[in-house]
Amino acid sequence: MIQLLIDTHILVWYLQADHHLDAKTAELLEDTRYDLNVSIVSIWEMAIKSGLGKLSLTIEFKDLKDLLGRLSIAVLPVEFEDIHEYLNLPFFNDHRDPFDRMLIAQSMRRSLRIVSNDSSFDLYNVDRIWI
Repeated sequence: MIQLLIDTHILVWYLQADHHLDAKTAELLEDTRYDLNVSIVSIWEMAIKSGLGKLSLTIEFKDLKDLLGRLSIAVLPVEFEDIHEYLNLPFFNDHRDPFDRMLIAQSMRRSLRIVSNDSSFDLYNVDRIWI
């Protein structure tokens, strides 16, 4: 199975059936040939933004874990080796977003393809999917 890592904004759009998520990307996420993963870092980012009033969720945050399970989306922990990879990432074009950089590190270390519309991922040695 091909392993996918879902970027935070894609996860939010997917969970909320947001119009920003195009039909082809939604189909990709529903294709059973792929194993879907989300980093705990993305969950943390969602919690921070929700707490600051920068993200409005249509689902209760307390229900998120169960929803991810029902959708067969695995939650990846941050491991020591991920942090080591993170520390070794170069800085390109002042791309310093710590959440993005951890997703990049996890993607590189675990050979995951990232589903994102963020072109800054292309600066690194990761395989980004955006249909």
